[in-house]
Formats: sequence, structure tokens, C-alpha cells
Amino acid sequence: MTLPLVRRERDALCDTALSVGPEAPTLCGGWDARDLVAHLLVRERGWWGPAAGIAIAPLEGVTERAMEHSARRPFPEMVGRLRERPLTPYRLPGVERLANTLEYFVHHEDLRRAQPGWEPRDLPAGDEDELWKLLPGSARLSARKAGVPIVVRRGDRPGQEATVRRGSAPVVVTGKPSELVLFFFGRDQLRDVTFDGPPDAVARLRGTHRGF
Repeated sequence: MTLPLVRRERDALCDTALSVGPEAPTLCGGWDARDLVAHLLVRERGWWGPAAGIAIAPLEGVTERAMEHSARRPFPEMVGRLRERPLTPYRLPGVERLANTLEYFVHHEDLRRAQPGWEPRDLPAGDEDELWKLLPGSARLSARKAGVPIVVRRGDRPGQEATVRRGSAPVVVTGKPSELVLFFFGRDQLRDVTFDGPPDAVARLRGTHRGF
């Protein structure tokens, strides 16, 4: 039986983290691999309090201290704890899929694409379909500050598109679902993503902070 994408991405992220090592760079600002794993550990294991600073700016210090504490463990131990899938609400099948699929996919790519010579993965069609199902909702939230109409279009499946933000003369962003997810999570290390529409709207979308 094939594991769902969310669980395979968790395992793959752990494998990649061990492969590149704790000091390897990531696409997450100044974080290295150790910082990224600490973030994921605090996000899941500290959902009742220590992770609150991820979403609530005044509590950022609480989360940072929790990450620093987590990062004191040996790196293989940290990765092993992440691989375990702790008993938290994130482990509920519906919650895990909605809350963790894109989180683990994007952070896995944050590790991969920060390394020299990276190449995009050729994901199975079913995985691209899963990312496509989850894309519109996350894109709607991440691009809200741009304030322009947006349509996403699959580059690997002609004829499939979804409206992210309604309006006339939308920006049409085309690419594989995996690449579109990364774009709307604020990443610029992309392959074969195109933008069509009014130049000022395209510039506004690409120049606005995207992400959560």
C-alpha cells in the first residue's frame, strides 16, 4: 500500500536532512538544516503553546526559544524525532493532509533547492494531482496582499485551471502544481513557471510578499 504524499514527504525530508547535514543552507532566510528541523519539531510537538509565535508575531520569542532548545539535541536525534509522527492533532488523517502536505513538500524543497546543482523532481502524476487539489486555498491566502485577479493553470495537464482571486484581466500563472505551490509559498527557485496578464498586475503579484 502506497503511503499518502504527506507521509512520504516527511520521510524524504528527513532523508535529505541527514544527507546534507545540519549546517546545510535552506531557502528559509538564514536558517540552516538544523533550524528547519527544529522549526518543524516545535510546530508539531509544541502546537499548544511554544509554536504560537509561528502565527502570532508578539509570541515569536517564545517559539524562537523553543527552537533553540530543540536544536541543542544531536542532529540525527532531532531528525529521528521528526520522523516519528508524534501523537498530536496533526496525526489525524484529515488534519495531517490539510496542514502538513504542503508544509513538508515545500520545506523538503527548501532543503533540496538550496544545494548546488539542484534539479526539480519528476513527481508521479498522482502526487501532482494531490498538490493541485490543495493549491487554490493556500494560494488564495498567500497572495491576498497582491490584490490582483489570479488564475492558476496546469502546465502538465492542458485545460485544467482554477481561480484564485476573481476579477477581470487576471494574472495567469502556469506551471506544474509542484512549482505553483512553491511560487505561492514565496519561493523563487522555480522551473518552467510563466506569467501572463497586464504587466503591472504581473509585477505586483511577483513583487508582493507571498507566503504565510
